[in-house]
Amino acid sequence: MKNLLRLVLRRLAILFFGVRVTGDASVFSASRLLIVANHESFLDGLLLGLFLPVNPVFVVHSYVARSWYFRLILSQVDYLAVDPTSPMAMKQVIRLIESGRPVMIFPEGRITVTGSLMKVYDGPAFVAARTGATIVPVRLDGTARSMFARVSGRAPRRWFPNITISILPPTAIPMPQAPTPKLRRQKAGEAMRRIMQDMLFASRPQQTLYSALCDAIEIHGRGHRLVEDMKQIEYSYQDLLRMTLMLARLVERAAPEVGPDERIGLLLPNLAPTLGLVFGLSARRRVPAMLNYTAGSDGMQAACTAATLRVVVTSRAFVAQAKLEDRLAALQGVRFIYLEDLRETVTLADRLWLLGWALWFPRSFELPASPEDAAVVLFTSGSEGKPKGVVLPHRALLANIAQVRAVIDFSPNDKVLNALPIFHSFGLTAGALLPVLNGASIFLYPSPLHYRIIPELAYDRGCTVLFGTSSFLANYGKFAHPYDFFRLRYVIAGAEKLAEPVRQLWFEKFGQRIFEGYGATETAPVLAVNTPMACRSGSVGQFLPGIEHRLLPVPGIEHGGLLHVRGPNLMAGYLRPDAPGVLETPTSAAGDGWYETGDVVELDEDGFVRIVGRVKRFAKVAGEMVSLEAVEKLAAAASPERSHAASSQPDVQKGEALVLFTTDPTLTRETLQRKARELGVPELAVPRRLVALDALPLLGTGKVDYVKLGQMAETAR
Repeated sequence: MKNLLRLVLRRLAILFFGVRVTGDASVFSASRLLIVANHESFLDGLLLGLFLPVNPVFVVHSYVARSWYFRLILSQVDYLAVDPTSPMAMKQVIRLIESGRPVMIFPEGRITVTGSLMKVYDGPAFVAARTGATIVPVRLDGTARSMFARVSGRAPRRWFPNITISILPPTAIPMPQAPTPKLRRQKAGEAMRRIMQDMLFASRPQQTLYSALCDAIEIHGRGHRLVEDMKQIEYSYQDLLRMTLMLARLVERAAPEVGPDERIGLLLPNLAPTLGLVFGLSARRRVPAMLNYTAGSDGMQAACTAATLRVVVTSRAFVAQAKLEDRLAALQGVRFIYLEDLRETVTLADRLWLLGWALWFPRSFELPASPEDAAVVLFTSGSEGKPKGVVLPHRALLANIAQVRAVIDFSPNDKVLNALPIFHSFGLTAGALLPVLNGASIFLYPSPLHYRIIPELAYDRGCTVLFGTSSFLANYGKFAHPYDFFRLRYVIAGAEKLAEPVRQLWFEKFGQRIFEGYGATETAPVLAVNTPMACRSGSVGQFLPGIEHRLLPVPGIEHGGLLHVRGPNLMAGYLRPDAPGVLETPTSAAGDGWYETGDVVELDEDGFVRIVGRVKRFAKVAGEMVSLEAVEKLAAAASPERSHAASSQPDVQKGEALVLFTTDPTLTRETLQRKARELGVPELAVPRRLVALDALPLLGTGKVDYVKLGQMAETAR
């Protein structure tokens, strides 16, 4: 009778929820088996009991077992009710595993209320380490969108969402080495948290940007409003899809010389149509190349040459407002298409096609494509030379979004304020694609330099997430009212080292903890980030799931090594101005398929990454390697209210001499020497020459322009 009821329930689950099981079922053959899964709804235990190929003992909270309706569901499986507060609870689980019975447990201990991973308890991890059990992670996807979930707010809810159960490769947790049982338990818990995060990431679908947008529309609904820009119109998914389809159709018709897999330049600010063009062009296998309009005519020409651009899409209103006429006139070999002109070419046939077909069958608009195909071309900032084109495939962008989603709980209840330009990898992936593909709202602002306006926007629009560089956050903090950021849940800093005075300012003035991250355009961009679950001051967090790393020694640098990385978020390769259109696949001293970041980093015992400095930002003074970032930290300690940047110049006696550029005209070498003695900093790190500036030169991305500073250091000789 029990087997018949299970069979009926299984058929009903397939009928109503389209339950699909993926993965290798043979992994459940281990003698000591611990099955772990994310916990999204009250359906989870029942579904796992019905569809797993083994009959495990389910470990449930004793509070749950006291409810008659849960006992009715649990009657279909074997279960063990435990009180997690009891020190004896896990001993019962250990005995079960050692007896050979498979055990199923939810390490989060509760159903998610965010739609993302909740706190992972140490107990299940310690059981796995103590018994040497094989851990089989199982990912449930879709139950959080059912009526049996506990997510709230704007989270999508359906009576019968599609549900996927993904069986991941087995793993294990060796007993950690630590001096006390408490520390061993904590380290095991951290290992389990990483396993759960890896599980969420590894079970992501393989798709393209446009198909991911179509999935998001189906999940959250066409009427879900999420994109707002300076026009102060809140666009829904339906509106965004309309822009995507029509703009891509018009550009494709206006640029017949650009075929599939070729590149089209985009020279546009942070606006909803820009986002629509990114999705639309990639759907038609035209690769949008995001031009940096702050790079100057030489930088833009180098970008056009590297990517072999023949057509650039821009706007007359934007060109006039940004005063780009002279720069565009200097560009050679490109033809400009203006959005204002495209609007005039819309015909009745276009409107009928859009309203009668494309909007209702949007997947038919996409040309067949692979996740390995190029999605966008971004350009390096040029902070240390000519900009290079970085070709990012769909796989890299979507992998990086999935990596971030595995460690941070972004949800449809969030609203992102993105003033970082979309031509920058941080602004594109984290500031635009991440919220749009996950149902979060986004306010696109065209410039991060409006230091008084952006805090007011955060307050007025009730934004909960803010991305920025250290320089931008410093100025927002300086001009903002203490209550402007009262709604913020996450302030995430990247693109440059977060200055300690900025961290302190935000904590003291706004009560906000800045989560510092680290990445590169070549990695789409995020490699590591601090999170509420794993945060360590002075670090840039732990590596994201799926990222391999190697540290290779650097001669003359005692601590740390040169970081090389490999992972699914890595670029397809470079396009260089001296070899136009030729894709240079990534390779490094670590081997083919690896990327050398150029950064010297240290890893602590818990996997937190600390940046020692860029290998190019070391000066050899009297035979010793001196980090220019260490010089900047010394200056910041001596004058925390001002900005500082270090460079070097040739020196006949010592090889190189340090030059400090500062906005503090009162700062002296004697002050730096006193602070160095106080902090125990070597005398060699005290710059010989100080140059006072009204403001440090910045690139459009917010980074300090070290190329210009190097030229100024040469002049200062």
